Amino acid sequence: MTTLRPLVDMPRATRLAIRGVLTDIDDTLTTDGRLPVDAYAALARLSSAGKLVVAVTGRPAGWCDHIARMWPVDAVVGENGAFTMRYDPETRKLDRRFIDDEHTRRENRVRLAAIGESILRVVPGSALASDQLYREADLAIDYCEDVPALPRAAVDRIVTLMEAEGLTAKVSSIHVNGWFGTYDKLTTTRRLFAETFATDLGVARERFVFVGDSPNDAPMFAYFPNAVGVANVRAFADRIEALPAYVTTRAGGAGFAELADFLVTA
Repeated sequence: MTTLRPLVDMPRATRLAIRGVLTDIDDTLTTDGRLPVDAYAALARLSSAGKLVVAVTGRPAGWCDHIARMWPVDAVVGENGAFTMRYDPETRKLDRRFIDDEHTRRENRVRLAAIGESILRVVPGSALASDQLYREADLAIDYCEDVPALPRAAVDRIVTLMEAEGLTAKVSSIHVNGWFGTYDKLTTTRRLFAETFATDLGVARERFVFVGDSPNDAPMFAYFPNAVGVANVRAFADRIEALPAYVTTRAGGAGFAELADFLVTA
């Protein structure tokens, strides 16, 4: 297993070469479910410093529409890779690109709703995520955001039930997300960069930092050699298939601000 190295161990030459930051949102940008001022300001500092900033999240399409329009980010990958959104301030248009077409998404939502009802009956204390209404392509089961935290065995049970229904299932710091398809945060991020930023991440991955905190970030941690975990990533260290190369000293939004300062002051 990868050994987590302190962020300050990242070589200066590597810091100077970083072109952009890709960031998870929950418990990476946020702290205790809130977006702190220093984390939002850190996004703006990165953007002002000329860094490409992309949010890569499990949050729903409804949220991501707002984030793409209102936050200092260049694009958003949402619902664990179900779509990308990018706002063009010159044309004042939001470009939305889904992996599955509208008909497929509509049919899948009916199936996902039935699976969700079944899971809630089998796993006491679980609930549909409060943002489920705003989702286009996945099912989010809350295990600790708006419900008392469930034990690990219950979380694992949710994953097993989703997989038995043919879903791809991933655990975030607050939800278990399930969807039909083989895409994930990484595959859609690579597609975004190729189609929108004319960048082959297979060639340029060393020049981008991904920062996250939980098991559903594992594909990104494995792919980006300079990936960073905020300090609370340690809570999932035994459950993440691939750990990041570096870790901040602070947790959540404060850890993200620490990373931003580290890169901007290089």
